[in-house]
Amino acid sequence: MSVLLTNIGELVTNDPAHGGWSGAAGAGPAGTGRSGPDRADAAGGLGIVRDAAVVVADGRIAWTGPASSAPAADDAVDLAGRAVLPGFVDSHSHTVFAGDRAAEFAARMTGEPYTGGGIATTVAATRAAGEETLRARGRALVREMLTQGTTTVEIKSGYGQDVATEARMLRIARELTPETTYLGAHTVPAEYSGDRAGYLDLVTGPMLAACAPHARWVDVFCEPAAPTAFDEDESRAVLHAGLRAGLLARVHGNQLSAGPGVRLAVEVGAASVDHCTHLTDADVDALAGSWDAHLAGEGNPPVAGPGRDDGPGSLAGAAGAAGAAGAAGGGTVATLLPAVEFSTRSPYPDARRLLAAGVPVALATDCNPGSGYSSSVPFVVALAVREMRMSPAEALWSATAGGALALRRDDVGHLRVGARADLVVLDAPSHLYLSYRPGVPLVTEVWKDGVRV
Repeated sequence: MSVLLTNIGELVTNDPAHGGWSGAAGAGPAGTGRSGPDRADAAGGLGIVRDAAVVVADGRIAWTGPASSAPAADDAVDLAGRAVLPGFVDSHSHTVFAGDRAAEFAARMTGEPYTGGGIATTVAATRAAGEETLRARGRALVREMLTQGTTTVEIKSGYGQDVATEARMLRIARELTPETTYLGAHTVPAEYSGDRAGYLDLVTGPMLAACAPHARWVDVFCEPAAPTAFDEDESRAVLHAGLRAGLLARVHGNQLSAGPGVRLAVEVGAASVDHCTHLTDADVDALAGSWDAHLAGEGNPPVAGPGRDDGPGSLAGAAGAAGAAGAAGGGTVATLLPAVEFSTRSPYPDARRLLAAGVPVALATDCNPGSGYSSSVPFVVALAVREMRMSPAEALWSATAGGALALRRDDVGHLRVGARADLVVLDAPSHLYLSYRPGVPLVTEVWKDGVRV
């Protein structure tokens, strides 16, 4: 069955056919030397069609263009001049856990610094929780994300730090999304505080073996400034073990200091390095260079997306093999997580520096109980515009096409013909309202795989 969505005031497609920035080459709104216009070009790179229509059929985008030229469809929905966007792609979250760290947040608001040490609190609660408790929390948060426009989400483990709990977290996460990440190397648990090598052996051995069947990605918190996180050599060992197990790499890097995380991510061909709060010139050059190599044909080979479809009530149907089979490998995306800086009173990443260097940027929530307990991509977009000096167009691209690039997905994050019909309808005439009216619940409809949810 086909459905015509018509009378759209502003349609954001991220489609080069409509003037959108090209994400396929690692371009996006990333400054000079890439295909995107400069910052002054307002929304010129979003592939906007005004007075528009969309036809969806069999869960896919079948046509986009002016409403006056729309083909006939089996059914029609009048959107009364509202704006329509691609569904948000949240490429970094920790939504399967137990417990509460509100007191830790309150302490930070009175001056206590964030060091990452509170993760142990969540580990203890998650280990003690039953499977149904973890499943209920994960489902509730993913549903909360969906109602705010997130149609694709990545979920990490990392709050188990023993074999059974890490595997349990990933089994539950896989019910909710195909974008699951093994993060056994989140921090070193208390029982291994005197035996880091022993924990590294566990993470790269029995724990990995138990978790890899439920994961697409491997991740590590590479942060020498945090005593319970991992240094460069430990992080490299974790990533190489994951790669040997058939997982793809991503990295938590440079959150608390200008450490080795960014350059290690580039070295191993990681799809994304996340946080990027403290960067040296060498870090920025490494990220930009990873895309120069990709554009020169020296980057990673094409990577197929995951092929699971776990049914209704989740985002797991987002990654059918056919839709993701063309997803290309590439350089390393810088994924920025400004809700963390908001919640920890830390300096914000310098998005303008990355964009000027030609580095593709993604925006994600990092929804987690400690350093940033927000599930709202619209909030993240508003923070990126206000605090990181991104334009509204740059921020929206980064929360849609940029997130897809960070997950090496080509079937989401845009509304090109053939893409998954994941759409967000705003109770507003323009995407500008996401940052113009921060904190207002503007998402009035969400369509997932061509179905209104």
